[in-house]
Amino acid sequence: MNEDLFLKNYDYFLPKELIASKPLEDKEQTRLLIYERSKDKIIHTKFKYLQDFLPNCAIIFNDTKVIKARIFAKKPSGKLCELFFHKNLSQNEFLVQIKGRVKKGDFLDLEKGIKIKILKLNEDGTRVVRFIKNELFLKDSEVFSLLEKIGHIPLPPYIKRADEKDDEKDYQSIFAKNLGAVAAPTASLHFDEKILKKLAKNHDFYTLTLHVGAGTFKGVECENIKDHFMHKEAYELEKKLIELIKSKEPMLCVGTTTTRAIEYFVRTKLEKGWCDLFLNPFNKPLRVNHLLTNFHLPKTSLIMLVASFIGRKKTLELYEEAIKEKYRFYSYGDAMLLV
Repeated sequence: MNEDLFLKNYDYFLPKELIASKPLEDKEQTRLLIYERSKDKIIHTKFKYLQDFLPNCAIIFNDTKVIKARIFAKKPSGKLCELFFHKNLSQNEFLVQIKGRVKKGDFLDLEKGIKIKILKLNEDGTRVVRFIKNELFLKDSEVFSLLEKIGHIPLPPYIKRADEKDDEKDYQSIFAKNLGAVAAPTASLHFDEKILKKLAKNHDFYTLTLHVGAGTFKGVECENIKDHFMHKEAYELEKKLIELIKSKEPMLCVGTTTTRAIEYFVRTKLEKGWCDLFLNPFNKPLRVNHLLTNFHLPKTSLIMLVASFIGRKKTLELYEEAIKEKYRFYSYGDAMLLV
């Protein structure tokens, strides 16, 4: 039986001190592990030298913007509870997670006379709710505006600290403009104006939108990874990018989100919709040539996506090398380039 099938074989041990809780102030000093596939060669360098190792290729970024998705409300008992906003289901119905017990029909109190009504309790622990003010349902644009005023940046669960003012800037990419994600496309966090100016001399930039969902943090739970069902995330591609995809020009995807959106389009020809593509060693990329990504949690679809490019064994070998060299892991950590 092929060992790549089994979830247990995508595991690795990470010392806690290698989990980055904050980004580096100088993005150019981020460490970069480069794997040259044609030479089977590993290079250790800094992000400031990225352009020196990139082949001729277009570069694709995700322009989603992270919502301030964590909010606090009072339960009927008067106790404070935390809500995590997932996404809008319609113009005035929304999917959330709520810490603590609630019942269908309960009202939670927010500030300024706004209430949240619990419409449905889903089996997976999520809740369907409406936001209400003066007996009127708030529309999605109004709810997004409210979250920006009273919400907190949804730092990933492995960052064991409260969000701070700096996270409002640090946990958004330089391309962020389309509000809708509840997690950052973290490979993009390494870029600033200085780095982009260097890259623009030899590379064309493209953007797409994929709103990263809370499911990105969920581990694969099936013993056989082929049994895994991916969460769905809203995406949209521009005509200019679609023309690039249809060409033969090499592409570097910045992050797993851009990779999945492009590969989903290649398979479906749908310019927008809901992406649920699971890339892994048994479902490899058909169009994307190169990948820039962060280091991901074990037993997740993200590390399996990396393995779809270079295989499971090589992926784990590179991760062990990064651990040995004390790279910083996860959202605010260092980066890896596959060329």
